[in-house]
Parts: sequence; C-alpha cells; structure tokens
Amino acid sequence: MTEPQQPAPDRMRTHPDLRFATPQHAFDLAAEADALLREPHLGDPGHRQKTLYKHAAQTVSLFIFEPGAGLRSHRAKGDVSIHLLRGHLRVTAGGVPHDLHAGHLLLLAPGIEHDLHAVEQSHMLLTVHLTDA
Repeated sequence: MTEPQQPAPDRMRTHPDLRFATPQHAFDLAAEADALLREPHLGDPGHRQKTLYKHAAQTVSLFIFEPGAGLRSHRAKGDVSIHLLRGHLRVTAGGVPHDLHAGHLLLLAPGIEHDLHAVEQSHMLLTVHLTDA
C-alpha cells in the first residue's frame, strides 16, 4: 500500500504527479468507493470518478454511477476494459447491447463506439490502454 499524501489546499485530492509516482499501487476498491462517495460532488451530475492509476498509455479509473446516469456515446483510442464491481449497467458497444452485473467484464477493441446507462447505483472499474490504432 502506498503512503497517503495530503492534497494541496487548492485541490480536493493529492496531485497526480505524487499519487502515481511510486512503482507499486495496491487498492481496496470497496474502501476507494466509500471514500469517493464521501467526497464533495464537484463533477458531472449522476456520476463520480477517480483515476486510481495513470502511467504511460494505461489509465485505471473508478466510477460510481447513480441510477439513470451514464456516459453518452464515445470512442476510445485504445483497448477498454469495463469491470462492473457492483450494480447493473447497460452498455451498448458497436450496436450490441450488454447487460452487465457485478463481476461481469466487457472488453472492447480500440475505436468501438459505446455508451452506458446505470440501471441502479453501479461501481465500475475502467481500464484504458491507449494504442497507435
């Protein structure tokens, strides 16, 4: 486990340069989700997110969606891994609908258009690995 860093007075979280600086990171995802839910909600209505790790081409983020919230259609310039930790999401990827429940994993190749909708409060771990494709 990495040592907790204190955020600067003008930031809600520790600066990413400090958070991602160590060569190893271990997370209790339930504890991370609880902490994310306790933070003041400053972002888009309906969902909260926190980047847990970012290095070179890889980003790992935790999302929490309220019922009815989601992400509109978009494409990623890399491989996408959607791992549902809790709840129920409906994801449409490349025109194919997927009902994801806790423990489900959806993998998408670069450039696949996708959107998602939370049927109930949902916790999602998203990994994006950017590629040249």
